[in-house]
Amino acid sequence: MADIGKTEKATEKKREDERKKGNIFHSRDLTNSLSLLAVVFVLKLIIPQLMMFIQKNISSALGSVNAVSELTIESAAQRFTDVILKSLAVIIPIGISCAVFAVVFSGLQTRFLFKTTRMKPKFSRMNPVSGMKRMFSLRSIVELLKSIVKVTIISSVVYLKIKSNFLSVVRTPFLSLNDSLSWIGNFIYDITISIAIYMAVFSVADYFYQWWEYEKDIRMTKQEVKDEYKQTEGDPQIKSRIKDVQRKLAAMRMMRRIPGADVVIRNPTKYAIAIKYNPLKNSAPVVVAKGKGYIAKKIIEIAEEHGVYVTENKPLARGLYEAVELERAIPEEFYRPVADILAFIYKLKKSGKGSKQ
Repeated sequence: MADIGKTEKATEKKREDERKKGNIFHSRDLTNSLSLLAVVFVLKLIIPQLMMFIQKNISSALGSVNAVSELTIESAAQRFTDVILKSLAVIIPIGISCAVFAVVFSGLQTRFLFKTTRMKPKFSRMNPVSGMKRMFSLRSIVELLKSIVKVTIISSVVYLKIKSNFLSVVRTPFLSLNDSLSWIGNFIYDITISIAIYMAVFSVADYFYQWWEYEKDIRMTKQEVKDEYKQTEGDPQIKSRIKDVQRKLAAMRMMRRIPGADVVIRNPTKYAIAIKYNPLKNSAPVVVAKGKGYIAKKIIEIAEEHGVYVTENKPLARGLYEAVELERAIPEEFYRPVADILAFIYKLKKSGKGSKQ
C-alpha cells in the first residue's frame, strides 16, 4: 500500500539522499559467489603445497600413534601446538583472501560506501507486530525461495558429482595415502568450482532482481518530485515573480538611457529602437533601448519629452529590433542607413532646426 502513487523514477537528489542514509543497491549473493570463485582459484594455486602439508601432518600423526609409548604430556602438547600453528599458517592466508575478495566485490557494488548508522540497533525491529509483517512480506518470501534454490543447487551438484564418480569414491580406501589425498583434493575442488559457477549464474539473476527492487523502493510520487524541484530550483511562481521584477528593473534602466540617445527609429509604434553613437567609446552606433508594442510607445514618449530625434523607418526599425541585442553595436549591414540618419540629425542640430520628425 505504501507504493501507491509512486510512479516516478527517483531523481539524482533522491538517490544521493538515500546513499547518504546508507540505503544502497547491493546483491550479497553476487559478492559471495564472486568471492567463492576467486578463493577457489587461489586454492587451485596453493593446492599442491596444501596437499603436501596435509600428507606431512597425517604421516607425523600416524608416527605419533606408533610411538605412543614414548609420548609424554610435554611432547604431546608440543606436537599439538605444532599442528595448530602449521594449520593456522595455511588457514589464515585463505581467510584473509576471502575477506579481501568480499570487501573488493562488495565495494565495487556500493562504491565503497561504509555507514555506521546501518549498524546501530533499531528498537522498532523488536516490535512483534512489525516482525510478523516482515516475516510474511514479499521480501521474506523471495529470500526463502532464494535459499531453497541455493540449497537445491548445492545439493544437486554434490549428488551428481558423487553419482558420476561413485566407483572412484568406493575405491578411495584401497588407494595409497598420497593417491587417496590427491583424488579427494581434486574431487572437492571439482565440486567447489561447479558450485561456485552455478551460484555465480544464480547471483547474476539476483543482482538484477535486487536492482529492480531497489528502483521500486525509491520511486517517488509526482508531488514529491514537484516538492523536490521547488527545494532545489525554487518555487516556479516565485521565480516567475523574480523574473518579472528583473525585467521591470531592466526596463527602467533602459528607459533612463533614452534621453541620452541620438535618435529613435520607429515602425511607427510597433517597434522602436533608440541609438547612440559615441565615436570616442564605440566603433559603431549602439542600441541603448528597444521594444515593441507598449514598450515601443513608452520609448517614443520619453524620446519626445527629452527632445530626442524620432524618425520613422519601418524596415530599418524591424531589422534592428530582430538583429541587435540591447547594449550591442549594430551589425555592418546597418551602417549605411543609420549613418545617413545620424548625418541628417547632425546637420539639423548645426542649423538649429527642430529635433523631431
